[in-house]
Amino acid sequence: MAEAEKIRILIVDDIADTRDNLAKLIGFEPDMEVAGTADGGQAAVNLAKKERPHVILMDINMPDMDGITATEIISNTVPESPIIMMSVQGEQDYLRRSMLAGAREFLVKPFSADELINAIRHVHELEKVKRARYAAAAPAAASPVNPLAPAGAPRVTGEIITFFSPKGGVGRTTIATNLAVALHQLSQKPVVLVDGSLPFGDIAVILNMSPKAKTIADLIGSFDNTDSDVLESVLVSHSTGIKVLLAPPTPESAELITGANMKHILELLRERYAYIVVDTWPSFQEQVITMLDVADVILTLMTLEITSLKNVRVFMEIAEKLGYGSDKVQLVANRNDSSGGIKASDVEASLGRKIPHTIVSDGRTLVLAVNRGVPFVISHRESQVAKDIFTLAQRISAEAPEAAATGAAKTPARAGGMRLFAR
Repeated sequence: MAEAEKIRILIVDDIADTRDNLAKLIGFEPDMEVAGTADGGQAAVNLAKKERPHVILMDINMPDMDGITATEIISNTVPESPIIMMSVQGEQDYLRRSMLAGAREFLVKPFSADELINAIRHVHELEKVKRARYAAAAPAAASPVNPLAPAGAPRVTGEIITFFSPKGGVGRTTIATNLAVALHQLSQKPVVLVDGSLPFGDIAVILNMSPKAKTIADLIGSFDNTDSDVLESVLVSHSTGIKVLLAPPTPESAELITGANMKHILELLRERYAYIVVDTWPSFQEQVITMLDVADVILTLMTLEITSLKNVRVFMEIAEKLGYGSDKVQLVANRNDSSGGIKASDVEASLGRKIPHTIVSDGRTLVLAVNRGVPFVISHRESQVAKDIFTLAQRISAEAPEAAATGAAKTPARAGGMRLFAR
C-alpha cells in the first residue's frame, strides 16, 4: 500500500529561532513535513507559488511585507494553500483583518504544540472538504439547466443587486440593509437580503435578529438537494417585511460554502423574489467573485478619500478583465459631503467614469439606528441619508413612483438612472 501523502507546511516568520522551533514541532508528527521556510512576506509569496504547500504558517508582523498583505496575495494566487496567521497580538481587529485577508485560523503567540498541530490538521481537513465539494459541484455548475427546477418552470425574473467594496469600513452592510428595506417599501414586492459576507456577517446585528435564527450554514451538507422550498425554510422574516438569509455563525462554517453553492442559492432566490440584495466582503475569493458574476448590478461603494479611490481603481481594472460592463458596475459615493474628502468631480476625473449615486454623511443617524436594531429608512425616514437611499431604490424600482413620492426625495432621478438598472 502506498504511503499516505504528508501534509506539507510552509513556515513564514522573520525570526530564525521561531522558524526553527516550529520546524522541530512539525518534525515530531509522522504525517507532516516542512515544505520550506521564508523570512518575509515577499519570500513567502514566491515560495508559495513554487511549492504549493498544503498549509502556510504566516507571522503577521514582518519588515518587508506584512503577513496580511502576503495572505491577500497568496489567497488569490495560491488559493489551495490555506493560511494560519500567527501573532503576539490577539486583538479582535487583528483577527478580523486576518480573516478578511483570507486566513483560515489565527494563533496567538505563545501557543502550545497541541494548538499548532490541531490548527494545521483543522485547516488541512477543511481544504480537503472544499476540494471535494468543488469537484462534485463542477458538473452541475457547467450545466445551464437547474435539475431541481420543475418542467415548464418560468424563467428567472428577480433582480440581483450585489454590494461590493474593495475596502472595509465604508458602510457597505448598512447601506445594503437599508436599500433592501426601501426597495420593499417602494415596490411592495418580495425582497430578500442575503448576508454574503460569509466570514463575518453583521446583518443579524444591524437588524437585531435572534442569535438562534437559522442561517445559510443550516444548508451545509445538503446544498446539492436544496430547492426553493428548502431554501425558504432557512430564510428569516423581518418586521420590515423583507426576508433575510443570514451568514454563518462562525468563519469555520463559511469555509464549507463554495462559490457554486452561492450561485445555486441566488438562482433559486430569483424564482421567488423581485429583488435580491446581496452583501459581500472586501475580498476576491471565489465565493465573492461568484456573487459578482451572477449580479445584474454591482453597487461599488466608496468614500471620497485617497485609499478608497486607490482600491476602487484596482477593482475597476479587475472588473474590466472579468468582462463586467459599465452598466453592471455602478459607483456609489457614501459620506459624500464629509469634510476633508476629495471632490467627487476629481474622483470621476481620476477614474474616468461618473459617480451616478451619492449618499450623504450622517454618522449620528446611522449609529442610533444600528444601536436600536432598526433600519434608518424606518426610524429616520425624513433624514437626508434615508432620502438618498430611497432615491437609489427608486431607480431600481421604477414601477413604484407613487410610493416613492411619500418617502423618497422629491428630486427626480438622474438622467439615465432607470436605464442603468434595466435588464
